[in-house]
Amino acid sequence: MTKVSTTSGLSRTSGRVIAVCSSEKKGTPKTDVGEGIIEVGFGLKGDAHGGAWHRQVSLLAIEQIETMKDKGFDVKPGSFAENICTEGFDHVGFDIGDRLRIGQTAILEVTQIGKECHTRCAIYNKIGECIMPEQGVFAKVIEGGVIRTGDTLEVLA
Repeated sequence: MTKVSTTSGLSRTSGRVIAVCSSEKKGTPKTDVGEGIIEVGFGLKGDAHGGAWHRQVSLLAIEQIETMKDKGFDVKPGSFAENICTEGFDHVGFDIGDRLRIGQTAILEVTQIGKECHTRCAIYNKIGECIMPEQGVFAKVIEGGVIRTGDTLEVLA
């Protein structure tokens, strides 16, 4: 696949993982654990959002988190309860059904872009704004494997 860059300098086909985040409870920020195991039919092993549903893994771009920092908010990877924080990757260009490879073996399929928040999460309660409803990308696991900070992320043709 030919690399296509957006006007913002982000790639629509590749990037890298800068954080792998997990939490034991839903509705709370996640902690960067550096690496984790992605399991077919579940998501990130040990994460509260894993399970047999269409939003097994969530992704968010560090560039979006930096936008919130620029507004004066104290946020970092995991603050928005995302599992995988990426860098250099344009999430806006995703379509439902796109497949992403992370590292050597893990393959995700995009199942949802953005989400409706039925209840206010910890980050919304803290700063009054959350970017996951518009910027979050959700996926199910097609092939499992170990993912870690520094892994490449690419859209499969």
